[in-house]
Amino acid sequence: MALPTNRIGNPAARPGSSLDSQQLSRIPVRRLTTDLSASEQEVKQALLQRVVKMMDLSLLANMADKEARVQIQEVCERLLAQENLPFNVPTRLRIVKEIENEIVGLGPLEDLLADPSISDILVNGPDQIYVERRGKLVLSGVRFDSERHLMTIIDRVVSRVGRRIDESSPMVDARLADGSRVNAIIPPLSLNGPVMSIRRFPADRLTTARLIELGAMTPDIARVLQLVVRGRRNILVSGGTGTGKTTLLNVLSGYIPADERVITIEDSAELQLQQPHVVRLETRPPNIEGRGEVTQRDLLRNCLRMRPDRIVVGEVRGAEALDMLQAMNTGHDGSLTTIHANTPRDGLTRIESMVAMSGVQLPTVSLRAQIASALDLVLQLERHEDGRRRIVSIQEIDGMADDEIVMSEIFAFEREGLDSEGRVRGHFMATGIVPKFHAQLLQRGLELGLEVFDPAHGG
Repeated sequence: MALPTNRIGNPAARPGSSLDSQQLSRIPVRRLTTDLSASEQEVKQALLQRVVKMMDLSLLANMADKEARVQIQEVCERLLAQENLPFNVPTRLRIVKEIENEIVGLGPLEDLLADPSISDILVNGPDQIYVERRGKLVLSGVRFDSERHLMTIIDRVVSRVGRRIDESSPMVDARLADGSRVNAIIPPLSLNGPVMSIRRFPADRLTTARLIELGAMTPDIARVLQLVVRGRRNILVSGGTGTGKTTLLNVLSGYIPADERVITIEDSAELQLQQPHVVRLETRPPNIEGRGEVTQRDLLRNCLRMRPDRIVVGEVRGAEALDMLQAMNTGHDGSLTTIHANTPRDGLTRIESMVAMSGVQLPTVSLRAQIASALDLVLQLERHEDGRRRIVSIQEIDGMADDEIVMSEIFAFEREGLDSEGRVRGHFMATGIVPKFHAQLLQRGLELGLEVFDPAHGG
């Protein structure tokens, strides 16, 4: 079956001119983002079907991505030359690139993934894809051909990490090769058709200096956080969805000394620790028979037998909260974790609720005493309406009083309003309280001047 031969493109273009990988690399990326016309899409689909029939896709699956793309390029160029289609070079390159993406990539999402300004990709069915740029959601012009096309891409993502999605298991968490977090949910649970959310992480790992530059913290706060991590305080990072909890956890984990053994436990591996001695553990969902599930609680219990110096849990969200508290209270100090909560107090309340999920019945007072003994600091994050993410409160847990957990706020972000461009105005301030951990840090030889806790001190 011959390809459609519509006369599209530059008539002066040399029909059948061959394309090679060097040509492809020389074409600017911005020229590869031009949408194909309807007729060019028809050519692409016909060419894609022929390429799939000609190539052994099982062999491509075992190749490195770059090598597989070269093989696909060669076949596409040969077919285009045989059909003698009068497309100009950018159009031909675009067609070949889209076919590569359909076979070994994520189809129409590849252009979005290549855009460093995009932090989230939200696919609400085949015809509606939103992206987040600089904290604001906008509708993109990208779409899938059909629900079947979108399901093919979702299957490709989840199968690469050994997971599955079907009617018996219609929800799944996965990750991309760059560490981006993926969640997918399909009918009958989703009434919009297949839905996929991709939470991206910067290619360049955010550093303390960069967070200070972005206004997420001050140099004084950064210094305090560095020393409390080195001083082996147990820290809970609290915040809502998209507030930057995992990003801050990455930064905090960077303060862990390089000579310590760190074990990370996550539902979907996202942390990017730079220490040489890191063991990464990831949960496993049940198989099609409902067996073989490995939960965070299972991993946490096993982790305690692996001689960890530090335990980093990506997020506590269930019964593993009890095991985490027990680990912190039995010599595994310096642990880090995150939780979804709107305030530091809500974070502690959620931990109480999660412990109840473990089936262990503890008196409320005993449970709160265990939480107060295990945790030292709670860092609260917020994402403001201007898209910026900030540490809005740092609170130390002081112990118990009248059956309640006592907390002292050490630093806070004082909001002052909005400027003319809609950006949040405000400043960080110390509350004047000198925390208990100050004396504990001094005992470990970690010097921290008292001036950082002075409200009059700017920094």
